[in-house]
Amino acid sequence: MRGAAIWPATLSYGSVGLRPIKKRDRQAWNEVRARNREWLTPWEASNPEPGGRLPSFSEMVRALNDQARAGSALPFVITETDDDGVARLAGQLTVSNIIWGSAMMATAGYWVDRDRAGRGLVPTALALATDHCFQNLGLHRMEINIRPENAPSLRVVEKLGFRDEGLRPKYLHINGVWADHRSFALTADEVPGGLISRLRIRG
Repeated sequence: MRGAAIWPATLSYGSVGLRPIKKRDRQAWNEVRARNREWLTPWEASNPEPGGRLPSFSEMVRALNDQARAGSALPFVITETDDDGVARLAGQLTVSNIIWGSAMMATAGYWVDRDRAGRGLVPTALALATDHCFQNLGLHRMEINIRPENAPSLRVVEKLGFRDEGLRPKYLHINGVWADHRSFALTADEVPGGLISRLRIRG
């Protein structure tokens, strides 16, 4: 089964790590999310069904782990290791919609603790995940869709050299409305040396 071959995975570079999200992350995840509610709400996915709700933490973890076992997602938490050597939860990065066969592609989405924004965590985490998908899983394309107003997220893809493929009108339901997104992508042949190497060179 393909899922068993691709998951679990743990990745790291410097103080930044990616590891599988687990039910025991509930307290740390809830604390970071509560502290960042105002920061994250404008970019949050929402349920377009009348009266619909988002899954609870346990429901989310269960669904993501089911997808990981099926080979259709890689659900990571982003960690940052402090000076005492403790890796603390700093955000989340999910590689989803993995399509095999003739497409060999995936989509990445992420969020990070505002207190840690601007320190290179997300570019490093995204570079780690993309390199893993290209170099270890053999995927061909990584795509990211970002609200045009989300300047911090746009800086992430710009720093890593993702190609702007244009606007997708009303692409995803975000914070209660169907929202436009800009689509960015990279293919494996565009970064033969990997994104971590590109990040290291660009600083």
